[in-house]
Amino acid sequence: MKAPLGIGVVLILLGIVGFALGGFSFTHEKKDVDMGPVQISHDKKENVPIPPILSGIALVGGIALVAVGFKSK
Repeated sequence: MKAPLGIGVVLILLGIVGFALGGFSFTHEKKDVDMGPVQISHDKKENVPIPPILSGIALVGGIALVAVGFKSK
């Protein structure tokens, strides 16, 4: 598989996932109190939105790269 074709497929998949999910979230542990043997912490959930325009650009760019990959064969 040529490079433009492979990168184009990956961009198309990322664009579709971006439209479908709209973002991703992750959790990390935040330490509130740390006094010797006593430690109090909680999990904090962070959301990272993916703008639809970014998903659209990835999708269009992926389609263009796949078209270039098929033309060069």
